[in-house]
Amino acid sequence: MNTSEQAAAFANRDRFARHLGISLCEMHNGRAVATMSVGEEHTNGLGMVHGGALFSLADLAFAAASNSMGRIAVAINATISYIEAPQTDSLTAVAEEVSVGRKLATYSVTVSDGSERICAVFQGTAYLKQGSSHDG
Repeated sequence: MNTSEQAAAFANRDRFARHLGISLCEMHNGRAVATMSVGEEHTNGLGMVHGGALFSLADLAFAAASNSMGRIAVAINATISYIEAPQTDSLTAVAEEVSVGRKLATYSVTVSDGSERICAVFQGTAYLKQGSSHDG
């Protein structure tokens, strides 16, 4: 299975991400890129992109990056800092592996809008299940 097929299969299994309209564009070697077009359903009472939508986008990129090596990885901690409200209706999350050990791996995710403004910074730690893998 090539990396684009792996990304499509992984994203297709995540029903919540599909519900939000999140697309997984890239997933390989501890890195993932996910995108989302912002619609009215993604906004809060102030008309701004809801923090939960930004978190969910970052979280899918984190999940894809941490599972990209064929091992099963589950989040045990995640934090997000909201930097600036998005100014466009397209968002991109780029997740990259920062460190990996026998049982834990850490990832950094940057969420930016279509103007390449950084909107949020997310950090996640994943527990790596020993002796387990999945087929993409």
